[in-house]
Amino acid sequence: MPMEVSTYVREQAVAYARQHWNNNNPAYLVFADNCTNFISQCLYAGNFPMEGQGNPKKGWWYIHRGGKNDLWSESWAVAHSLYWYLRESKRVRVMQEATQLQLGDVICYDWEGDGKWNHNTIVTGFDENGEPLVHAQTYPSAFRPWRYLDSPGWTSKTRYAFFHIIY
Repeated sequence: MPMEVSTYVREQAVAYARQHWNNNNPAYLVFADNCTNFISQCLYAGNFPMEGQGNPKKGWWYIHRGGKNDLWSESWAVAHSLYWYLRESKRVRVMQEATQLQLGDVICYDWEGDGKWNHNTIVTGFDENGEPLVHAQTYPSAFRPWRYLDSPGWTSKTRYAFFHIIY
């Protein structure tokens, strides 16, 4: 039987982000630091495929079993783990500049510049200069400038990673 081929639907990922940035989807658990869970939901809404179900240390996945019985991979819910999952994925291309991103792409943030990635956002628009605007959770944000210069997490050492979904 031939393998099913899908395509990432950017518009669906963005529509999900715009709908749920300040209104959690009851089909998923909410974590204290919910940014990565939210971005994973957006990616999944855009048809980014889950893989590796069953092992929390591998793949990217979420299994709904009913509230506190739900299961998920670390990369679904932990910022640092999602960074590494995307970086190693054949479905994603690392970009050098934020202006190379498209709607539905992901930006990761390392606030201290220490190699521990702390936050994730999804590109949901662009300003008049072509700079991405993002949506996020934990501290709900909509159409925020991607650099996050006004964030309490931002430092002069902040590093960014830009991921373009090619699937």
